Amino acid sequence: MDLTGKRVVVTGGAGFVGSHLADRLVDDADVTVVDDCSNGREEWVPDAATLVQGDLTDATVVDGVITDETDVVCHFAASKDVDADAPRAQFEDNVAMTHNVLERMDEVGVDRLLYTSSSVVYGEAPRPTPEDYGPLEPISAYGAGKLADEALLSARAHAGAFDVWTFRFANVVGPRLRGAVVPDFIEKLQADPSTLEILGDGRQEKSYLTVGDCLDGMAHAIARAEDPVNTFNLGTRTTTSVDRIASIVAEELGVDPEYTYTGGERGWKGDVPKMCLSVEKLSALGWEPDTSSDDAIRWATRQLLEEL
Repeated sequence: MDLTGKRVVVTGGAGFVGSHLADRLVDDADVTVVDDCSNGREEWVPDAATLVQGDLTDATVVDGVITDETDVVCHFAASKDVDADAPRAQFEDNVAMTHNVLERMDEVGVDRLLYTSSSVVYGEAPRPTPEDYGPLEPISAYGAGKLADEALLSARAHAGAFDVWTFRFANVVGPRLRGAVVPDFIEKLQADPSTLEILGDGRQEKSYLTVGDCLDGMAHAIARAEDPVNTFNLGTRTTTSVDRIASIVAEELGVDPEYTYTGGERGWKGDVPKMCLSVEKLSALGWEPDTSSDDAIRWATRQLLEEL
C-alpha cells in the first residue's frame, strides 16, 4: 500500500506517535486528524493537516471524519494508562472507539486500516516474543482492550471488509513523549537533582524504539505485506533496564542523584517487568531498527530536554 496522494484519517493524531505520523504524511497526502487532545496537543498537529477535536466514543464524531472520500484510516487513538483508575471504563471506551471506526469504514467502503497495538497483548511471555506466540494473556485492562481490538479487526478483515496492518509496539520514545519513564525521570531530576525515586526495583528491562524507527518500520511493512491481516512487532533486538535509563538521564543532565526504590518487580499494577519483541518477521522483509535501545533512550532524553 502506498499512501502518496491518499486521503488519510489519523485518529489520535494529536498524540505522541500519531502527530509524528501526521508530520510525515502531510507533504504527500491529504491528512485529517481527529483527537480529543486528552493525551495530545493541538500544537503538535501539523498546520497542513485538518484537525477535528472530538471524542471517538461518539459515533457522530467518527461519521463526520471518515467519509466515502477517505482512502485509509490510521487508528492510533486510545486511553493509554496501563494502571487506569477505572479499568472497565478504559476497556469499554477503547473498544467502543475501534468499533465505531470499523462500523463507519464498512458504511462508506474504506478498505485499508493501520492499527497501533502494543507488546502488552502478550502479557508476561518468553523473550524475544514472536507474533505467533500464544496464548496471549495480557495482565492489564489496557492490554485486554488492545487484544479485543485485534480480535475485532481480524474478524472483519477475514470477512472481507478491509485489509489491516496491526503493529505491536515496544516502548516508543522521542520528542513529545509524555507520561513515560524518560520524561518522568527528567522532570524529577529537574525538580531535585540530588535524588531520584524509581518505581519498582529498577531491574525492569524492556525494548525502547525511536519514533523515527517506529514509523520507518510501519512504512516498510505496508509497502510489502498485502494479506487481509498483517501483524508485526516493532521494537529493537536490545533492551534497557530502568536503572540504566536513570543513569543515562542523569548523565545527560549532568547530575549524580541517589536512587530510591518503591520496591517490587513491577513499577505499577499491570506492568510487564521484562519485554523484548522478536522483529524477525519484519526483518525478513528487509527492515532493521537503526538505533539500539540504549541509544534510543539517550537520543530521546536529549530531544525531551529541549521541551521540558
